Amino acid sequence: MIQVTRDIALADSELEFSFIHAAGPGGQNVNKVATAVQLRFDAAACPALDDALRARLRRLAGRRMTAAGELIIEARRFRSQERNRADAVARLVALVQKAAEPPRPRKATRPTAASKRRRVEAKKRRGALKRTRTERPGAED
Repeated sequence: MIQVTRDIALADSELEFSFIHAAGPGGQNVNKVATAVQLRFDAAACPALDDALRARLRRLAGRRMTAAGELIIEARRFRSQERNRADAVARLVALVQKAAEPPRPRKATRPTAASKRRRVEAKKRRGALKRTRTERPGAED
């Protein structure tokens, strides 16, 4: 059981790990041992996540989330499987924690009287500049 927040816990059975070959450091070992980890988490079927949290998680995950609602995290930073596995789980937990934070509601604001006045003055200056560019009929040079 992985405790994400006080209210959210993910069962170990919901996480599926597969090990793949990783590029990068490791010498001859990199060709023999599959050290990179691919973590799959089915967010769509997870009972611990509500619909609003799933939607925020989908937005945060971006391309890492499949159309079916499965989150795929690849970890290949370290040379050992165990450290990459721990890294993938830590990244999943961080992502779910960030999605668990409800967004701050936007406070509606009004423009000040001075900013309205500045806007209108800028529009008037721009209009006056454009009026100087027009060619008036009957005006001979």
